[in-house]
Amino acid sequence: MAFDWLSNLARGLAKTRSKLADSLKDLFRAGRKVDADFLEHLEEALILADVGVQTTAHILDDLQQRYHDREIQKGDDLLAIIKKDMKESFESADRSVHFAAEGPTVILVAGVNGSGKTTACARLARLFHREGKSVLLAACDTFRAAADEQLAIWAERVGVDVIRHQHGADPAAVAFDAAEAALARRVNVLLADTAGRLHTQDHLMRELGKIRRVFEKKIPGAPHEVLLVLDATTGQNAIAQAKEFRAATDVTGLFLAKLDGTAKGGIVLAIRKELGIPVKFVGIGEMADDIAPFDPDTFVEALFGGTASS
Repeated sequence: MAFDWLSNLARGLAKTRSKLADSLKDLFRAGRKVDADFLEHLEEALILADVGVQTTAHILDDLQQRYHDREIQKGDDLLAIIKKDMKESFESADRSVHFAAEGPTVILVAGVNGSGKTTACARLARLFHREGKSVLLAACDTFRAAADEQLAIWAERVGVDVIRHQHGADPAAVAFDAAEAALARRVNVLLADTAGRLHTQDHLMRELGKIRRVFEKKIPGAPHEVLLVLDATTGQNAIAQAKEFRAATDVTGLFLAKLDGTAKGGIVLAIRKELGIPVKFVGIGEMADDIAPFDPDTFVEALFGGTASS
């Protein structure tokens, strides 16, 4: 794949890494005691990077215990332990895409307007297409002006077809036609771009339910994935959005967009700890190929400026 995951992620996390490095430079010097002052400054640095209260508390507790047990001998040990704790927080997550054993795999892509949802659809289409899968896009966002045109432009760029209706049409009708087309053409993956919505927009939440029911009736086991696109630059607000969507529908994974535009890349850790929803993909950059499956080891190393050991 043309996408260089490590180097692009390292560049994308430059803002977070710079802020974290400035905060931790003095803390990680050799001989620094793990005392109350140390823990207070470390807590502040991690919170400012949006690592999250729960993850930060776990790291601090672990450091205190290891220092008490004399497992920490020098400043370099601290960073290694923090990295290890962060990587382990992702270990139990199932980050695989659940493809259908037979027939088209249906993936609903949800999120609020402005989160990068439509671009995420195009990037996913590009990724699957490059893997040799046949892909069909469904423009089920019929409410936002020019949303279907935007998806159609992306579809042409990445080399896949799109099913679309006119602006203001019934999104469930688009889903129905897309399901029929996917079955008739025997495509491998059907990606549905749904209308951007907030928890206060009850009519849009109901439309999301209608779209789900259409796919459930037409294609066995559908939808096989519901990916929620979150804008990493919104920090803790992304967690609030995820909680609302999870209450309205069965979110199976997260697509974290705009990771290169934030100084709070630690939000990835907070999302994992507080929600338990796996981050399956990340988007960094502006091109269709700027997508990769999420890899915890690479992410943590890029967060601190190192090189993944795996």
